Amino acid sequence: MARAPQHQVRTIIGWREWVRIPELGSWPVKAKVDTGARSSALHAEKIEFFEREGQAWVRFEVQPHQRSVRDAAAAEFPLHDRRMVRSSSGHEELRAVIRPQIQVLGKRFAIELTLTNRDEMGFRMLLGREALKGRFLVDPNASFLGGRPTSE
Repeated sequence: MARAPQHQVRTIIGWREWVRIPELGSWPVKAKVDTGARSSALHAEKIEFFEREGQAWVRFEVQPHQRSVRDAAAAEFPLHDRRMVRSSSGHEELRAVIRPQIQVLGKRFAIELTLTNRDEMGFRMLLGREALKGRFLVDPNASFLGGRPTSE
């Protein structure tokens, strides 16, 4: 006999939201919420791999604002993985994966975040279904349910 699904209270999230990644900077990033994408991605440039105390790390530049170098910053993070990711256009790319904490709609949790150049995309960050699973229900008619970002 099939088991009835467990009902959990989940937060409603819009198709785009402001996200913070405190370990990488205090600025907000406008993210597209995309249930069609398995993984999450962050725009990064000048990606370099290096070793620190025997552990693999990645160094990159973050530009949180589309078409602007305002608030651009260098970042370093432990490398969680490297994996092949197929983009929506069908192009495969080997990407660095980091595992930072993110803040969205009052929740803070760790996600796997791939690093890639998203200059041609409309959003600097993509929040995929693995990050959403068990936490949010997506309302495709809503945007920015967490409100406008505030400065800290």
